[in-house]
Amino acid sequence: MAISLSKGQKVDLTKTNPGLTKVVVGLGWDTNKYDGGSDFDLDASVFSANGAGKVNSEKDFIFYNNPQNENGSIVHTGDNRTGEGDGDDEQIKIDLASVPADVEKVAFCITIHDADSRGQNFGQVSNAYVRIVNEANDQELIRFDLGEDFSVETAVVVGELYRHNGEWKFNAIGSGYRDGLGGLCRDYGLSIA
Repeated sequence: MAISLSKGQKVDLTKTNPGLTKVVVGLGWDTNKYDGGSDFDLDASVFSANGAGKVNSEKDFIFYNNPQNENGSIVHTGDNRTGEGDGDDEQIKIDLASVPADVEKVAFCITIHDADSRGQNFGQVSNAYVRIVNEANDQELIRFDLGEDFSVETAVVVGELYRHNGEWKFNAIGSGYRDGLGGLCRDYGLSIA
């Protein structure tokens, strides 16, 4: 049975699941009905960061246009432009045993594409979640439902996997950004044009 987390909670992943090496991180969301005239396009992205919380290069920012990190241990499976239907809207596959040694944190984010020009924000998004599934048997291990705490934010760090004493743990973050992808990139040490 999956462990359901609250914001700020940290839980062990590999210690309590011996032999776990490959996981699928599923992110999902629904959009509320509104009359803005534009479709919603939410995107999942990953920052694979060092101990200081910064990426070493652009290759450590994984998203639909850069679907994997340099050694292929973190792979974004593709962009879902509508978010319609049940289940995960976007997924990231991670081979925990192959994540480069200098990567201490793997942060999972959701951003709203062109949020400013479309007048969209996370106040119009509901049922957002992140879950971690054992790829070998499809068992859901961890789930974090974000709740409805957001209003003007256009990007959210939903959670992160991080190394601690040689084991992987998960931190349910749920931290929003008003300045979207640009704010995320700045905080993780990337400059975007």
